[in-house]
Amino acid sequence: MKVLVTGAAGFIGMHTCLRLLERGDDVVGVDNLNDYYDVRLKQDRLEQLQAFGRFRFERLDIADRAAMEGLFAREGFQRVINLAAQPGVRYSLKNPHAYIQSNIVGFTNVLEGCRHHKVEHLVFASSSSVYGANTAMPFSVHQNVDHPVSLYAATKKANELMAHTYSHLYGLPATGLRFFTVYGPWGRPDMSPSLFTGAITAGRAIDVFNHGKMQRDFTYIDDIVEGVVRVLDQPAAADSAFDCAHPDPGTSYAPYRLYNIGNHEPVELMAFIETIEEAVGRKAEKNMLPMQDGDVVATYADTGDLRQAVGFAPRTPLKEGVAKFVAWYQAYYGKRGE
Repeated sequence: MKVLVTGAAGFIGMHTCLRLLERGDDVVGVDNLNDYYDVRLKQDRLEQLQAFGRFRFERLDIADRAAMEGLFAREGFQRVINLAAQPGVRYSLKNPHAYIQSNIVGFTNVLEGCRHHKVEHLVFASSSSVYGANTAMPFSVHQNVDHPVSLYAATKKANELMAHTYSHLYGLPATGLRFFTVYGPWGRPDMSPSLFTGAITAGRAIDVFNHGKMQRDFTYIDDIVEGVVRVLDQPAAADSAFDCAHPDPGTSYAPYRLYNIGNHEPVELMAFIETIEEAVGRKAEKNMLPMQDGDVVATYADTGDLRQAVGFAPRTPLKEGVAKFVAWYQAYYGKRGE
């Protein structure tokens, strides 16, 4: 297939492109290479992809309407994976406009491209952040998610609603994937695995929010990508059993679906830190801090719908995944002399 992957220089984007290229798909990757975090890391990720003759990169911003219209008109994509977004819960408190531009305006341009050029299936990244103030565990796509606690979460919820509208109005098959705390080699430097590993390796103190009383459903990157590609290969279809009198948020009368992709095994933050300490071979000095605005205490994915739909759910043990991540981190940043 010919596949567009937005956010191709990102963490999940790079790994997704690699998987598609390795199986023989033609991939066009786009990214604006912004400086929200280390641009060199993004460029080094792209180098991993440019070894493939079937990969082509275009530097553009999905919020640029004219550029996106031209891209879709030229390329004739069969399927689209939208992973481009302004990420980060905490940054959304400081720079809300960046989230509207990328996550709302940019996603509208993706939807319009898919609509006008008869894309067979749009798969787009949502987030576990949409569960917001929900405390019923595990989080299920069949739960109501109308109480976000950050603008980032609100934009991801908006993406789900926007995609459903296009599925309803134009018959666009669309599937949203709620990712749960993704980690692994080539991971983002602003996320806790990189922050903790870098600080512990260098003997610096780490910041531990909510005094360590938090849980996350840490999900290894290979499992995320396996889920993305399996879902991509199965375009969403209308649910003939959908009851409009009792609407189910996880399915639809339109060709639209939502799935969680998480490890279905929440881990205490302190246990996660201990796993990194073991892999690094050094204990961490900890700054115990209060909860941050926009954050949530726990995440825990119900992956039953994903398993039923595509025969797969994430399963990489934390110790195995963390060991691979730490080995990559030390090799990559050691080579850079950092």
